[in-house]
Amino acid sequence: MGGVIVVNVLPRLLGTYGDVGNELALLHRLRARGIPAEGVHVEPGESVPDSGDIYLLGGGEDRAQVLASRMIGAGLARAVSRNAVVLAVCAGYQILGTSFTDSGGAAHSGLGLLDVETRPLPQRAVGEMVVEPAVPVGTLVGFENHRGGTTLGADAQPLGWVTKGVGNGVSSSEGAQQGRVFGTYLHGPALALNPDFADHLLSLVVGDLPPMDDGYEVRARAHRLSSPV
Repeated sequence: MGGVIVVNVLPRLLGTYGDVGNELALLHRLRARGIPAEGVHVEPGESVPDSGDIYLLGGGEDRAQVLASRMIGAGLARAVSRNAVVLAVCAGYQILGTSFTDSGGAAHSGLGLLDVETRPLPQRAVGEMVVEPAVPVGTLVGFENHRGGTTLGADAQPLGWVTKGVGNGVSSSEGAQQGRVFGTYLHGPALALNPDFADHLLSLVVGDLPPMDDGYEVRARAHRLSSPV
């Protein structure tokens, strides 16, 4: 195994909404540029390695989310301490926080890698989302499907601000970033629809990247941005 290591954490539990596509997008964008890359899947019962470069967590239902939060262990925190990049989506985003409360009202401890807390919203947020990002990338698009409302603490900053949709739900903010750890409610998968964001994460690992032909992605984004829903 060599090159950039992309670790997909518990995709069988946190893979309900096709977020495995984020791994595929990153690997494709690296290999298309001639940069060696390997994908690693961590399954239930396996330890999260601390030697990866980029870690991905996806979305899942309440039970899967709680199980995942108990299985991840200390490997991810060790990786973050050595400046690995993390992108967590929806349930994965909530798991990275200090705590999250499920739809039944039970509170659970998070991993504490993002200074955020999540509690249920009055109603589920479902639909297209458009976000003006705080990171140096273009407008972000995707699909949200969550019941959690996430409050950011002093150490976390918004990933961006919602112009369409709900996002964090307790303000106009969407997602969070803290160092090289990023959380978002954008499904889609987010990195396939937002290639500039994918390259932003990759550049944190490998430095400046040559441009790619993103014609298909541009058309997909235009379709999302024009959607009335």
